[in-house]
Amino acid sequence: MKAKHQRLILVIIALVAIVGAGLLAAWSLRNQANYFYLPEQMASAPPEVGQAVRLGGMVKAGSIKTEADGVTVNFLVTGNTADAIPVRYSGILPDLFVENSGVVAEGSLGPDGVFLATNLLAKHDENYVPKELEGMGTDQAAKMAAETTVGLK
Repeated sequence: MKAKHQRLILVIIALVAIVGAGLLAAWSLRNQANYFYLPEQMASAPPEVGQAVRLGGMVKAGSIKTEADGVTVNFLVTGNTADAIPVRYSGILPDLFVENSGVVAEGSLGPDGVFLATNLLAKHDENYVPKELEGMGTDQAAKMAAETTVGLK
């Protein structure tokens, strides 16, 4: 067999091995994928009960209610439409979790239509200001920043 044919056979074997590894990885991860739903998508075409998904949207104003145990929180997640999905979460809330802020809830849809969250990820807006600089004007903040960097030069 010529060297040219040996290289061709090795390339074909390598390609088959790469495709096989990719298919094996996809098959083993098929149940690990978490699909992302917006509230309007979940209202129109809900996932199967118990299927692990992510729900993302905004926490509706006035909807956060803490139950008597002090750990379980119920709230509504809204999107671009009037659809609101009820969410129940038991655990410690993220510091940035407030009304009218973005949230991603990981969990599954319960049989009663309530999304049972196992993890909450809160988002902040792009206008973040450190606590030390809150309430200061732009000039004051710039002066404070200049004073703190003097010793670093």
